[in-house]
Amino acid sequence: MQPKKLSFPEDHKQHDATIEWWYYNGHLQDAEGNKYSFMDCLFRADIERAKIPYLSNLPLGKVFGKGRHAYSAHSILTNIALNRNHKELQHASIVSNDSFVGERLFVDYIDPIIMHGFVNNIIEETGDDIFHIKTSYVDLKLESRKPMLLENGNGFVTVCGRGSYYYSLTDMETSGSILFEGKRIEVTGRSWMDHQWSDATVKLDKWSWFSLQLDDGTDIMCCEYDNGKTVDYLVDIISKSGKSHHFKSLIVKRGSEVWKSEKTSAVYPMTWDIEIPEFDAKFKVTSQVTDHEMIFMAINYWEGPIEVEGMIGGKEVAGTGFMELVGYPADYHYLLSFGKEVGKKLLSGSNE
Repeated sequence: MQPKKLSFPEDHKQHDATIEWWYYNGHLQDAEGNKYSFMDCLFRADIERAKIPYLSNLPLGKVFGKGRHAYSAHSILTNIALNRNHKELQHASIVSNDSFVGERLFVDYIDPIIMHGFVNNIIEETGDDIFHIKTSYVDLKLESRKPMLLENGNGFVTVCGRGSYYYSLTDMETSGSILFEGKRIEVTGRSWMDHQWSDATVKLDKWSWFSLQLDDGTDIMCCEYDNGKTVDYLVDIISKSGKSHHFKSLIVKRGSEVWKSEKTSAVYPMTWDIEIPEFDAKFKVTSQVTDHEMIFMAINYWEGPIEVEGMIGGKEVAGTGFMELVGYPADYHYLLSFGKEVGKKLLSGSNE
């Protein structure tokens, strides 16, 4: 894939790529001061080009046929103080016929298991860098307050020889409502958006990814990527004024605090020390929750909110963010009992 200059709002939409995703996370608060976090992500994959292991063994791939796309969606809403969450994993999503046809991004999708009802999930750009997202548990407006962060300076990154387009909106004023344990709650907060697409095929590599939103207005994306042979790093930073910095040097150390999944036996680090030498920055990252594992087909991962404290240029900073841990050894994944899990979902009406 040869990089091209990105143009908006066109590049908020879909691309002729092997795999693509639209990702949002955020920290929210209600009128009583209760704190929540959310994550929402829609994946789109070219069935023939992506070479996704589970699709090649399912009738789904034959139904869609050459040149068609498979979609899936993951979301999680959490009450941080209670350490309780609602998860929704759509292992296959159905996208409406009027999705991806307008001048701006618009996607309307549902979980095909609708025996107990369904919710129209929506991702749409309603104005310049203004988005509306809706799932079973969140209905939010997100408006960017800062210039776009183009990772690597031009929106094209390479890790371990795999190239992808990648940009972020790191500071999005957020308002709307959530549905938590059956109660509709008005919230406000701050969110983050990533959009990434690539012609690389799907591989079960390992990575530890962090988005940091600091109280001095600095936002940071940093990632350690491991393909089993090589370890590579990405660091992209945008200041309060909109100035960006891009580095390939990063030091990440796993802390002693871990959480072990009862279902998969995967062990995920809950604390990290992160150092960005070229930015004179050091951070301590601590998870705000525990049971945030997402079990999707042959991939298990942990995704959740974090607290951040540290130093930049000798000055103390603090903030919040999100952490994504993928590829940690496990002895169970969804495809090991595909039929049983789908049957249980049909009977219960659960999206998890």
